[in-house]
Amino acid sequence: MSKVNLYDTIISPVITEKSSNMSSQNKVVFKVRDDANKKTLKKNIEKLFKVNVVKVNIINKKSILKFTRGRNSRVKGYKKAVITLKKGQSIDLTTGI
Repeated sequence: MSKVNLYDTIISPVITEKSSNMSSQNKVVFKVRDDANKKTLKKNIEKLFKVNVVKVNIINKKSILKFTRGRNSRVKGYKKAVITLKKGQSIDLTTGI
């Protein structure tokens, strides 16, 4: 795999209060492409960040309808991955990908 393919599967890190609290449990959350799967995510993250991945959990967030300003609008869904790292390892999200 080339470097371009490694970066293509990960869209962005998810930085919320809940995901920040998960970092104490050696977990990192990324927003990923819709066609990403666990095996390729594990390989790509191990190569990009040089860490050992223990487990990968994938969550599909479905799109929803919201009523805003008198109109229905659709909020697009996305796929996110919760990556569990080996104890003692971490990924610094402030440096960027």
